[in-house]
Amino acid sequence: MERGKGTKMHPVMQTGKSAMAATKEKVGNVAASAKAGMEKTKAAAEEKIEKMKTRDPAQKGAAEQLKEERIEEAEVEKQASKEENAAVRDQIRASAAGTVAGYPSGQTGVVIRHHHS
Repeated sequence: MERGKGTKMHPVMQTGKSAMAATKEKVGNVAASAKAGMEKTKAAAEEKIEKMKTRDPAQKGAAEQLKEERIEEAEVEKQASKEENAAVRDQIRASAAGTVAGYPSGQTGVVIRHHHS
């Protein structure tokens, strides 16, 4: 295998990078969803604890409001993580289709050539 000027990366390498990018995105999204789920559960549990501690309807309402705010915050953080994961995926895919780091602009990847005797 040798490097060639102005040649494209082998298609299998491009597919591999795209698959890797998709896998990284999915794993990141699962982690973000799991974290958001834990935060929502924690908020609900803490709301119940606060409601059990008091008979004051205002304090019970404040506990419920705090829970709703924490759930919303967890959802916003999850969506931000998903957007960041998609941006990373797109960046990886663009680098797979574009130039390879260390090569001057317009020169890409590894070329596989078969030598004939």
